[in-house]
Amino acid sequence: TATTEIYTQAFVGSVRCVQETGINAEYMGIKSMSREDNVYFAKLAEQAERYDDMVKHMKDIVAANAELSNEDRNLLSVAYKNWIGSRRTAWRAIAAIEQKEEAKGSKYLELLRKYKTKIEDEVEKISNDINDLLDKYLIPKATTPESEVFYMKMKGDYGRYYAECVTGDKNQAAGKKANEAYKKATEKAASLPATNSLRLGLALNYSVFFYEIMNSPKEACKMAKAAFDGAIGDLEGLDDEQYKESASIMQLLRDNLTLWTADEAEEEAPKDKEDVKDLQARINQFLQTNQYLSLIHI
Repeated sequence: TATTEIYTQAFVGSVRCVQETGINAEYMGIKSMSREDNVYFAKLAEQAERYDDMVKHMKDIVAANAELSNEDRNLLSVAYKNWIGSRRTAWRAIAAIEQKEEAKGSKYLELLRKYKTKIEDEVEKISNDINDLLDKYLIPKATTPESEVFYMKMKGDYGRYYAECVTGDKNQAAGKKANEAYKKATEKAASLPATNSLRLGLALNYSVFFYEIMNSPKEACKMAKAAFDGAIGDLEGLDDEQYKESASIMQLLRDNLTLWTADEAEEEAPKDKEDVKDLQARINQFLQTNQYLSLIHI
């Protein structure tokens, strides 16, 4: 069968020496796999929602020391995003429970905080893991603006994820590193079209960083608005696939702007409130003339 053939082929694949790369290729009793086999099993692990396995296969691909294709980069992103995603969700749930337990003076508060710390350590471990790959293998081998932006954006994202979970000096250090990575990615992204989905996604995540980590809603709104305005006039020139990708991110930018500017309007002077209303009116007019955006389910 096709599955048997894949398993057979896997035995004759090869990756760099474990001692040389520091990345473990031995898995499922198979000491080495070809790039093709690792891609197959990474996709298989994704379908099975076994993201730790997916990460292992993607790390083996990185160990081959070749520049990743666009598909490889997306698989790597999916693997790590889902691997860390369950921890981020768990941390938020525990943090919410902690507030309630603290309010009523619960006897379990100390145990709860130890458990939250355990989750924070897992988030840190995953963040360090991907950053090691980025710094040692991926960023140095990036040869195109798209790959450079992609990797620097990832570096910023995982700094942000860790900063979400910690306070004090750790929060400041993680936030500083994330900001530096996002800033470098933004500088590189200036060479990409304003409608490029990677550039838009970077602006989306960087603006969220300013809003949630840096507590700077004005800077977040400024960045999101600039990205939205820069792309709004050129979407119609894209092909269907590019249009869908960029439009979906613009919907998220729109949603954030609507939320953030509504919050800002409560505190701003009347003139600024009119500016907010004008922005929201422009967004709504754009959506009415580009109905695809209104149909996207995020």
